[in-house]
Amino acid sequence: MKIAVTGKGGVGKTTLVSVLAGLYARDGKNVLAVDVDPDSNLGLALGFTESELESITPISEMSDLIAERTGSTKDSFGKFFKINPQVHDIPDKFAREKNGVRLLVMGTVETGGGGCVCPEHVLLKRIVSHLVVDGDSVVIMDMEAGLEHLGRGTAGMVDFFIVVTEPGSRSIQTYHRIKQLARDLGVKKVYVVGNKIRSDGDREFIESRVDADDLLGFISYSDDVIDADKREGSPFETGEAVISEIEAIKKKLG
Repeated sequence: MKIAVTGKGGVGKTTLVSVLAGLYARDGKNVLAVDVDPDSNLGLALGFTESELESITPISEMSDLIAERTGSTKDSFGKFFKINPQVHDIPDKFAREKNGVRLLVMGTVETGGGGCVCPEHVLLKRIVSHLVVDGDSVVIMDMEAGLEHLGRGTAGMVDFFIVVTEPGSRSIQTYHRIKQLARDLGVKKVYVVGNKIRSDGDREFIESRVDADDLLGFISYSDDVIDADKREGSPFETGEAVISEIEAIKKKLG
């Protein structure tokens, strides 16, 4: 199963990814959680400590690896390099395991403009493509609010796109934008999870603005999740209320 979780910053993508990953791992699945969001803290949400995360170098910052796989040099702009590098061994080589879940930190490419064709970007995109189309792992990707690392062929192979929203107009606007972008890439199904729900009014706000067939479920606002974040703990170790809500979402995914 391959799942991409996206949405605007701060809506709770990482909470959903970390708990889903923990639930699949608890079922005995081989789970790979992929941090593709440059602003994400997926490692902390999975239970890694700060010191453990300091020893993890994002793939995008591994200059020697990038040079080796793409045949690039330090100054490759405007020059030739491989656009189909070998990546099949990278997840096993660089992923770190915690509580039954493997974490692969992708990082981001710092550029002056979007859509760069550079060795770093090519390698990251190729890794995502490999993860989506190969292997028998449950792969859950914590994405930025877009589909930058997914090409047309790759996006169509993802089993589920989940847009996490909160009761707010900007969050709903992001859902509609991502749904259109996903459709352009050949994605057949985009689901929505409403997060930080405090009242029936919050539910009704999202229900009135999201296609009924897209709505996968709701996650209540939780002080336990907030407290876990403050102490750099995992949401999977919080109260059963949020866990049970995400368990229900997982069952709908199959």
